Order: sequence, then C-alpha cells, then structure tokens
Amino acid sequence: MPVATLLPFTATPSRKSASPTSFRLTEKFILLLVFSAFITLCFGAIFFLPDSISGVLFRSPPVETNTRTGPESSDSGSAGTEERNLDKIRRDHEKALLEAKDTLQKAPGVIKAEILTVKSQLANDRLLQGGNNLPVISYHRPPGATGHEPVDLETRTRRAKVKQMMKHAWDGYRRYAWGSNELRPVSKQGHSSNLFGSIKGATIVDALDTLFIMEMYDEFDAATEWVEKNLDFNVNAEISVFEVNIRFVGGLLSAYYLSGKEVFRRKAVELGEKLLPAFKTPTGIPWALLNLKSGIGRNWPWASGGSSILAEYGTLHLEFMHLSILSGKPEFAQKVMNIRKVLNRLDKPQGLYPNYLNPNSGQWGQHHVSVGGLGDSFYEYLLKAWLMSDKTDEEGKKLYYDALQAIETNLMRKSSSGLTYIAEWKGGLLEHKMGHLTCFAGGMIALGADGAPSDKTGHQMELAAEIARTCHESYARTALKLGPEAFRFDGGVEAIATRQNEKYFILRPEVIETYMYMWRFTHDPKYREWGWEAVQALEQHCRVEGGYSGVRDVYASSPNHDDVQQSFYLAETLKYLYLLFSDDDHLPFEHWVFNTEAHPLPVISKDKTDRPNEVE
Repeated sequence: MPVATLLPFTATPSRKSASPTSFRLTEKFILLLVFSAFITLCFGAIFFLPDSISGVLFRSPPVETNTRTGPESSDSGSAGTEERNLDKIRRDHEKALLEAKDTLQKAPGVIKAEILTVKSQLANDRLLQGGNNLPVISYHRPPGATGHEPVDLETRTRRAKVKQMMKHAWDGYRRYAWGSNELRPVSKQGHSSNLFGSIKGATIVDALDTLFIMEMYDEFDAATEWVEKNLDFNVNAEISVFEVNIRFVGGLLSAYYLSGKEVFRRKAVELGEKLLPAFKTPTGIPWALLNLKSGIGRNWPWASGGSSILAEYGTLHLEFMHLSILSGKPEFAQKVMNIRKVLNRLDKPQGLYPNYLNPNSGQWGQHHVSVGGLGDSFYEYLLKAWLMSDKTDEEGKKLYYDALQAIETNLMRKSSSGLTYIAEWKGGLLEHKMGHLTCFAGGMIALGADGAPSDKTGHQMELAAEIARTCHESYARTALKLGPEAFRFDGGVEAIATRQNEKYFILRPEVIETYMYMWRFTHDPKYREWGWEAVQALEQHCRVEGGYSGVRDVYASSPNHDDVQQSFYLAETLKYLYLLFSDDDHLPFEHWVFNTEAHPLPVISKDKTDRPNEVE
C-alpha cells in the first residue's frame, strides 16, 4: 500500500506536522509500521508450518513476563516492565528474522537434515519421558534373573554345554539369517513363516530373554539394537494373533522385566494395541488372524465353520494382564476377562472344553477336546493366571482344577503295560493318541499340585511323574532318541508313532519343559539324566554347521533334516535345558511365571494392587 494513503490515518491533527523534523519522525514511524507488518506476516506464515519446521526456523525462548505481585508491582514499576517487555519483543523479532534469513539461505538438503534432527530429538525426549503416553513406572528387577554357577561339577559342565548350544544356534542365525524370522541352517539362509505376516525378527525377539538369562550380554545388546532400529509393526499383513502374542509380545515383556530397558515396554504396548481390533466380534472372542493395518480379522477356514480355537483365544491372559500394568490401560485386562465370562455361560460337555467356539454365536463348534494341539495352553493359562496374580485370582484357580478333574476322568488312560497317557475326545469317542505338545501337561500338573486340596496334592504329583515317564518312553523308543510329533496306544503299539506324518521332530520343548518342572519339585536325578539324553541326541542328529535343524523321521537310522531352526528352539528348548541344570534360585517359581513360549513374567504381588505400575 502506498505511504500517501496512510498519511491521513497516521497524522495527528493536533500536532504540528509542517516542519521537516516532524515529517521525518512520521516517516520513521510509518516505516516501522511497515516493518512490523512484515514481521507479522513472517510469524503468521511460520504459525501454519509444521511444528518440526518452526522448531528449526525459530529457536528463540518464549517472552518473559512479569509475574511478581505485591508492593513492588506499582504503576511506575508496571510502566517500566511494559517498556522492558516491548524491548524484549523487538529483540526477539530481530533475532527471529535473522534466523529465518540465515535458514532460507541454506541448501534445501541442509534444511531437511535440520528438520529431521529436531524431530529425532523430540522423539528421544518423549521416549525419556515415558513415550507413547505410557505411565512412569518404578522399575525393580524381580529376584533370580540370573543364577549362580551350580556347585556340582557335572551339572556345571552340562549347563555350560547348553550355553554353548545356544551360542551355536544364535551365531548361525546371526551369520546367515539376521533380521529374518527364522534360520534355514542347512541351506544357510533366512526362513519366514506366514504366521508373522511381514513382521520380521521372530528369532531375535524370541531369544532375547534366553540370551539375558545365560548372561550372553554382547548378543543381548546386539539384539536390543536391532529391536530399537528395525522392529516394525506398521505392516499391511495378516498375522496369527496367538503366535505373535506368545512370541513377540511375550518376548518383549520378558526382556523388559529382565533388563529394564524402556524400548521393550514401548514396543510391547505398541504391538498389544495393534492386536486389540481382533476382539471386535459379537462375543468379544478374538479372531485367529488379523491384518495389522486394516484391523480386519477372520478365523482359519478349516476350523469348524470359522470358529476360534481354544488354545489361541485362551492364551492371551498372562501377556494382556501385564500390558494393562505397563500401559496403564485397563482395556487389555478387560478383553481377556470377558473371554472367561463367555466361557462361564456355556455348558461344558462332561466338564470338558471343546477346541472350537464360534465368535459370532458364542456357541461351541465340533465337540473335539484335546490337551495337545488346539487346546493345550488354555489349561496352562488358567493355572498360571492364578499363580501370576499371587494366588488372588480365585476364579482362574477354580476353572483350572475343575478342568483338570474332567481331563483325568474322561481323557487319562493307562496302557496295558502301565503307561499313563492323555487321549483325545471326539464327540464322546476316545482317540488313543497323545501329541508331543500334550507332554507339557506333566509339568503343568506338577506346578499346580501344591495348590490342589491337600488330599489330592500327592496324587497329582504321581500323575505328573507318570506323564513324564510316558513322554520319555516316546523318545527312548525311537532310533534317534528324539520324540515324534504324536504317538499312539492302539493296534498293539505303545508310545510309538504309526503314521508317517506323525514321525517328525521339529525341536519342540514340551518334554524337556516337564523334565525341568519335575526336577524343581522332586530333585529326582533321573530328570536331569533324561534331559542330558536329549542334549546328546540334539547334538548328534540335529546340529549342523549352520545351527540346529528338525528331522523328518525319528525312527530312521540317520536323520533327514527339515532345514528349519524354529525360533522356539532358542526361546524354549534351550532355556528349559539350561534351567534344568541350574539351581532353583534361577528364575524361582515364587517370583516368575513362564508364558507358553517360556518367556518369564513376574508374579504381580498382591501388596502392589494399590500401585499397579510397580512390579517387583
């Protein structure tokens, strides 16, 4: 706008304006107004720019204001303060303009780099303050995260051997498949399963706590760095809710509780929140499969008319209770407690839980019951929910012992030679088959025996020991001394696989898991001997140059490798072997509960209920 048009509005009629001096003062004032308008435009433009850019362009501190009260805040003092504030504003404007001029003279690449630096700093500041709106938590490492060297020389030597096996498995993965989900140790390349969609690093996350427990801190630090820089859940892919929960969420939670590193808590909560849309069903029973980007879920098409699977929707409780504590969000706990409400409304045939439940109707699918695949960890989590609650979850306790009684009555049988096994139930008819997965039940029953009525404690320990013996026999009766995927008690055979598709061994942990629990509760040396037999068989038949591989037929005279080193081999099998040859004060049961992927989670002490964000 021309200056002339401003003169009538800026000249003061009562003042003399004809003298040259007077005109120069007015001209200066007009120029100051124009300059102020330019500054205002600059600030207006910056106001609409993104915060990260404005942070780069303007770093001047906020205007100081006088906040004093009392006699010193007199009128004359206020006038002086106002003048100082106006002077401060002028200096800030001048500084801002100089910074803006300096910034705009830089190359675009330099400006972009500065913006990214400021954004990175802001992200780090948020992380240091708890990040992701997470509550501040007083972290205390529970007792027994690492253990002492066993006094007995033989036990110490065997324990060291298991650690060496872990190093061989880890080194092979790191050398040939770093960042992939799993390793192909024969062909020496990465392997990915569709269970994880396009999430990467399953072996890294699954192995974190094993590395820490075995005091392999250099390897743990390398894994931690990968998680910080590369673990990404922003993927447009469908994942198994169950597998991602027990391996990724469980692994991250355990790594947090063992190390105290905030990145693990942040990542666990982030992933947990991405799993919540799976619960958007009419009943709240979650879908088995979920697209992490769209939040759209579905069930396995083969699962009894689109039903959800007992072991999958029933194996979320431990992790989600801890997610509620670490995030300060009760929604996680509410989701898993609702599953119980749905189950409590249903009639159970013979007191048993069928493996299939329709998430839309809330009714059972096929009446197929198994303590192995499709059912197993549901029962495990009922017991462990009670133990993890510091034995305050009375509902979980009752559900477990009622279910165990139904299993003993309807599914447990003895072979002609006296081997106790757990059969499968299909519409009222028994299939006399026991899976390798079912062998975890020996350890589960031993873990829960102390909480049973006093007249049943001894009986349950006997059941646990009998199941452990049966599962050991399934190993001993093979050529490779490794157990088959399933074994039968019919047609004149006992504890032997009769079908070709049941003769494989994929480095599973369940038999060794039961040995570890039985050793802790009885200190019977045979369990350590049986575990050592497994170590020798793994070394002889599964160890290859690149790591460890499963085998296709445990009855063959020489191994035919399947060329997959499962992530659970590092998470479970080697961890349980290491603990089998460790003292009882290493991850003691009074302070830790293992999820179904062998990730230790702390007992939530009942005296911490008024401070839910502190776990000791």
